[in-house]
Amino acid sequence: MTMSLDQTSSVLAARKAHNEKLAARADKTRAVWFPWTVLALFLALPALQFVGNYNYVLHLVLFTACYVTMASGWNILGGFTGYISLGHNVFFAIGGYFAGMILARYGISTILLAPLAGVVCAAFGYLIGRVTLKTRGPSFIISSLALVMIARILFDHWSFVGGANGVALPATELPLAWAKLPYYYAFIVLAAFSVWASYKIKHSKFGLGLRAISKDEIKAESAGIDTRTYKVLAFAISGAFVGMAGAIWGEYLTYIRPNIFLLILVSVNMVLMCILGGKGTVAGPVIGAVLIVIFNELFVATLGASEINILATGAVMALALMFFPLGIIGTLARNGRLPRVLNWD
Repeated sequence: MTMSLDQTSSVLAARKAHNEKLAARADKTRAVWFPWTVLALFLALPALQFVGNYNYVLHLVLFTACYVTMASGWNILGGFTGYISLGHNVFFAIGGYFAGMILARYGISTILLAPLAGVVCAAFGYLIGRVTLKTRGPSFIISSLALVMIARILFDHWSFVGGANGVALPATELPLAWAKLPYYYAFIVLAAFSVWASYKIKHSKFGLGLRAISKDEIKAESAGIDTRTYKVLAFAISGAFVGMAGAIWGEYLTYIRPNIFLLILVSVNMVLMCILGGKGTVAGPVIGAVLIVIFNELFVATLGASEINILATGAVMALALMFFPLGIIGTLARNGRLPRVLNWD
């Protein structure tokens, strides 16, 4: 039986009212003010330089913000879409080399070039995704690892970008106390943007399609979702965020070299941060990045920069995942114990 126009309108109005009630109920479980407060505190943090030398603190914060950006970007593919990639540091390298070589030859700051580097990495991600995303599961993971190996061989033997020795980049002319400031603010803004974009993507029609693919790709395709296009776009967007972080990271270190960007540990850290914090959540990559940086710094300070440090970090990860199998955010949310300040989804 076909509904009349009035009946259809009333059904749509009822659905709208129901959705508004659900949204209002969800807002009561969120502390929307918390991320903005944290952002404001980090923006004000460099003022500590007026009363002492806090370069180490600024370095830790910008280093964490760099990983927040990369982990949030990786989460779009690995968390929302369910495709685990161990090759995302290739985009880290592409972004770093693209912006770094322009800086070395033309003197244009990588902070200004970071958005363009993101576009370049998105283009590479789209092309690479068209090929690699034809595979699934373990085959995709292996193809992503192969991508890192190919990129490492290419950059090690590419004389135009300095080969294995890399290229030195000009250092900032700012006084030592303020030399980190441009990169600090660049990474804070980039991290905030990546988290905001992650939230927007998750709650969009596109994000709904990605999560459907993660749950069951065959059913998603049967429901009319263009799964191949969705996956490739997720790969491209994911690579763009990692590439923007790489662009700024190269200038911050004042040199670009394959063994900085193309270490497998860089990709592994992105994956571990998302898994520890909660893969597929908005706050998960942030919490994971903060905790892993803290663990690494703590163990390096107490155990030294050795294999024991890596072993201790791995042991903490294993213990954490025993108690939080879906990551910290995912497990707490499933059990109804997620604090309001961490409910960003």
